Amino acid sequence: MSDAKTTQPRFLVTTANGRTGSAAVQELLTLGYPVRALVSRDDHRAAAWRQRGAEVVVGDLFDLRDLRRALDDVQRVYHCLPFDARHLHGAMLMALAAEQAGVEVIALMSGWNPHPSHPSILQRETWMANNLYRRLPVDVIHVNPGMFAFTYLLGLPAAKHLGVLALPFGEGLNAPPSNEDIGAVAAHALVKPAAYVGRCLRPTGPELVSPAAVAGTFSRVLGRRVRYQAASEAMFVKFALAQNFPLFQIAQVRHYAAEMRAGAYGQPPTDHVREVTGRAPEDMETIVRRYIGDQTQVMPGLEAGSFLGALGLGLRAMLKRVPDLDAWEDSRDYARIESGQLAHENPDWVAAAERTSLLLLPDARPPRWPGDDVQNRPARSTERRLLAGLDGGSTRRAGDAEKLSLN
Repeated sequence: MSDAKTTQPRFLVTTANGRTGSAAVQELLTLGYPVRALVSRDDHRAAAWRQRGAEVVVGDLFDLRDLRRALDDVQRVYHCLPFDARHLHGAMLMALAAEQAGVEVIALMSGWNPHPSHPSILQRETWMANNLYRRLPVDVIHVNPGMFAFTYLLGLPAAKHLGVLALPFGEGLNAPPSNEDIGAVAAHALVKPAAYVGRCLRPTGPELVSPAAVAGTFSRVLGRRVRYQAASEAMFVKFALAQNFPLFQIAQVRHYAAEMRAGAYGQPPTDHVREVTGRAPEDMETIVRRYIGDQTQVMPGLEAGSFLGALGLGLRAMLKRVPDLDAWEDSRDYARIESGQLAHENPDWVAAAERTSLLLLPDARPPRWPGDDVQNRPARSTERRLLAGLDGGSTRRAGDAEKLSLN
């Protein structure tokens, strides 16, 4: 009798030291699957993955040669690009490499607000990537969480030492998911993807919360009164600069904060965490307690520090000049559009959001079975694949079929 391990698919997780990538690697290892972690540096985190049983590939997400190495004998991929200006470049490079390697399924990290007229270049490129992936001979599962829970902890120093949680979210509601729940959804969906191919999975927390309610959670966890202070966009930019956030990220997040203030993230929570993983989503108090205990889950280098340190951060922020971010984007030759629409200003996005879906173009590929539809369609990526292989086993081993050519 052959070893059952030989029938298991091999998984690749990109940005494996990132927030959700690391969670996906850990979940897949816990489930007993062979996992390859693609990381940018061979550091202590890479060493930790090796000790836990993952195979580590050190490489550049934007170098086709490294992607080919990482994808060798891989059937399923969780692709989570870093938050930078090369999003479409990286997404398309992975698409080409995955097609060449004969990958079966990709769980593609998205975001809740991409559409073609968004003022954020990142969201326009995310919209393009989401739709282009649906036209590949590789099956895709969209993972599109809303505003992550960790973003509420970026103001931890002031909350802990000054009793103020300052966020640029107005009174906007959100059901913030943990990094761990997002990564677990991606992992479990890839393990048994037949039910999720073509779907948009939006992991959320269990309930809508206001920023003031999150401040109350901080109060309970820290054992001191923490009040919420709605920060202006200018104040958000100043503090982000003082914390050394890249200008590209600041230029994009200002739009998402405006959407939060307008209620764009206030759709009811989904049941996708429980549906896909079989367990309840983590609530905000659970998340805050864990991330205060391990602040690297919020941001590398973040430290609550001391009272004087919190005051110093505030002083540095006050001394920062707010740059003209539109002019900065122009100086970088980013494609900007006139009269861009935030998510809640685009009626097509609003209609899709009410369906708990991304805004997607009609699927260009014809169905392979009568009555085929996006929600109930089994996997259909290549003619050589067997349907049974999508429920835990892999239908492709190295050398079984001709490799697709990029030429």
